[in-house]
Amino acid sequence: MELALIRTLYPDGTNGELTYEGRLVCHTIELPWLQNRRNVSCIPAGRYRLLSRYTRKHGLHLCVADVPGRSGILLHPANDATRELQGCIAPVLELTGPGRGRQSRLANEVLKSLVLPVIHSEEVWLTLTVKTRET
Repeated sequence: MELALIRTLYPDGTNGELTYEGRLVCHTIELPWLQNRRNVSCIPAGRYRLLSRYTRKHGLHLCVADVPGRSGILLHPANDATRELQGCIAPVLELTGPGRGRQSRLANEVLKSLVLPVIHSEEVWLTLTVKTRET
């Protein structure tokens, strides 16, 4: 399974469109690009394998494997990247501003319902690219 995340970088946050087979699954929010610094930056563009994991805090969720210089990058609910994320990616149904959105818990469930049924029988990949912003 191949997922694509096309991101737009803003000084205050990063917004994205996560697609599968050309169809929008959900939007995403992340921290701004700050040179891949831990806890304050989104992760670099690239192709990453998604894995499933369980923790008390987030239950069954998806994580991004083998991010250069980083670990613990999750896909989990959040509606405000600056207040709720430390480098992770949050699915949202609606974008409300740079790094902000709405209905993240629902968007996260939509994403998990697509990925979790196949994650143990096939590799799931997420390719992150950056879209140039028009000024």
